Amino acid sequence: SFQEDDASNLHELIDHTFDLVVSIFGGIFAPKPFDVAKEMVRVTRPGGRIVMGNWIPNDPTLVAQILKISSSYSPPPPEGFISPMTWGVENNVIERFSGAGVPKEKVSFVRDTYTFNFPGTPSAFVDTFRKYYGPTMNAFEAAEKNGRAGDLQKELEALFTSQNKSASKDVTSIPATFLRVTVTPN
Repeated sequence: SFQEDDASNLHELIDHTFDLVVSIFGGIFAPKPFDVAKEMVRVTRPGGRIVMGNWIPNDPTLVAQILKISSSYSPPPPEGFISPMTWGVENNVIERFSGAGVPKEKVSFVRDTYTFNFPGTPSAFVDTFRKYYGPTMNAFEAAEKNGRAGDLQKELEALFTSQNKSASKDVTSIPATFLRVTVTPN
């Protein structure tokens, strides 16, 4: 069974309950990363594991580049903001899980690829990000206020088009590198 909850406060979940705790590009967006690690460890049963998919900062593939472009159109983040991209730095992940009592030897990393497959053009895929992906939504909102939404649209369309590996111009297939983290806490 699957259960959704707040990654930094899994208060509804009993200690040591789950064989597998998974966060694929989700928990990284919670504002308190040390609490996320602590809660994931708390709800994992002895012999269980935690698997995370985390975007990597400054990576040349799609998501890091979307965030780089979007941030240039967005206002500065609020004081105390911790970038979700910090989950893509191995030392940060080790520090967070160490704070939850997991020795660094129990945390492993593999660079992996997620391929975004979209049944439309790269431009149409940009529109989907504009409507549904928080960082891109925020960037467009700020860009619209400054009369720069067209510039943002063009930059993102150029990015999506340049990274599209599909043989058809009417279909989008973009590989993106992420950090797969596996933690065996108990």
